Amino acid sequence: MPTNRIVPTNRRLRRVLMLCAGIACAAPLLLSGTLAAQPARDIRYVVVHTPGPNWKPGVPVFEQPGLAQHVEHYRKLLAGGKLALGGPYLDPAAGGMMIPEAGVSEQEIRDFAMADPAVQSGLLKAEIRPWLAGMKK
Repeated sequence: MPTNRIVPTNRRLRRVLMLCAGIACAAPLLLSGTLAAQPARDIRYVVVHTPGPNWKPGVPVFEQPGLAQHVEHYRKLLAGGKLALGGPYLDPAAGGMMIPEAGVSEQEIRDFAMADPAVQSGLLKAEIRPWLAGMKK
């Protein structure tokens, strides 16, 4: 009984045929723009602050010496349209988080975070973490 199927006899030929089949299936989507129209991921470089060696245990966050300079430093980022959200954690572990606007590069936020007077004085430590904004309004 004749068949229209090609039966590959070796692995290399099988892989080539599978690749061709995949390209043939994806071609209409590529040509229609469906795959090309996928939005870029919104990855932001979040600054996570934790107490540094000069943090005073038991002293409320807004009474920590040097915190006012920290706040003023980040207000510059906010005024420049590059900070979406920021603020302290309200639990006893302390620290806080700053979430930049989309498009702020990792290097830019790292340079800014390390120039923070509270980081330089040892009141806070800053860690930059990549974060995917997976859910948005």
